[in-house]
Amino acid sequence: MPDQHPRKVLITGVSHLFGLRLAKRLEADDDVGSVIGVDLQEPAIPMKKLDFVRADIRSPLIARVLESTEVDTIVHTNITSSPRTFGGRSGMKENNVLGTLQLLAAAQRAQRVKKVVMRSSAAVYGSEPGEPSIIPEDHAGKAVHLTGYAKDCAEAETYARDFGRRRPDVELVILRTQNVAGPTVRTSITDYLSLPIVPSALGFDPRLQLLHEEDAVDALYLALTGDQRGIFNIAAEGVVYLSQATRLLRRPELPLVPFTARFAAGLLRRFGIIDFPTDQLKLLLYGRVLDIRRAREQLGFTPRYTTKQTLLDFRDHRSVEDVTGDPSRPTWERDLKRLAAERPTGETV
Repeated sequence: MPDQHPRKVLITGVSHLFGLRLAKRLEADDDVGSVIGVDLQEPAIPMKKLDFVRADIRSPLIARVLESTEVDTIVHTNITSSPRTFGGRSGMKENNVLGTLQLLAAAQRAQRVKKVVMRSSAAVYGSEPGEPSIIPEDHAGKAVHLTGYAKDCAEAETYARDFGRRRPDVELVILRTQNVAGPTVRTSITDYLSLPIVPSALGFDPRLQLLHEEDAVDALYLALTGDQRGIFNIAAEGVVYLSQATRLLRRPELPLVPFTARFAAGLLRRFGIIDFPTDQLKLLLYGRVLDIRRAREQLGFTPRYTTKQTLLDFRDHRSVEDVTGDPSRPTWERDLKRLAAERPTGETV
């Protein structure tokens, strides 16, 4: 997309991890004239360039937001794996699927929109025995049974591809991100790896590939500012086995028979200890590793952290004191970590 005028960028989910960090990143970008942040909650970190609009993307009124703000770029980050954030599974599905549908329907009518970036998830590939050891982008859509969050992402991608066919003049980028970890993010995988005793499935030692929170935002920024279109896997280089991860994190592991592991996961969710989607439990049986060559070659995405380095950064800086007492980290990031610690389990910032 030509940069004849400063961009007007709309970010959904601006009070949560990806949207908030991206909005903060765009403050220093002179090619971006304004940032419109859409969410149900106001961002906890003040930003000079951000104009916040309290709106629900599930409502058709989102079309009025696009029309009144005259944005030319949309970054859709508001697809979540946490049912608790929206009061249960039905609310989560409405946000992820209906919200994406409404947003793209509005974008289709907004002729000023020339670029759409959507954050999806590697969950669309599923986790099954016999899958490729390293999964490329064209593997999605194979015969795999998806439920819950993974199905939401697959349906949202379908709507996005339909939008791309109806508006071929718009550069459409879909990023399939691995599970995100880091010192200031709180997600289902970080809660799982932070348990005093990490439950696992007896006889299984899956390969884990993660994505550092800073690399996730870098990928969004590259997708927003570049001139590529298409679907890209976004993940860290390298893998670790779950048993290696627990040793790196200095956490004892408790192997359970698979049926018991599923029962234990249900209890952990019921009592609010962890909000790991039960439809993603197969990830802890079979793992999932992505091929990121396309993102490296076409987007210019080079992750700064390997999976092992992501785990070590998470381990060494996950406490509030580690981040808030580190003068090398910007003040807003230290505030972000403090706020994340105050939120209930399962919510992310």
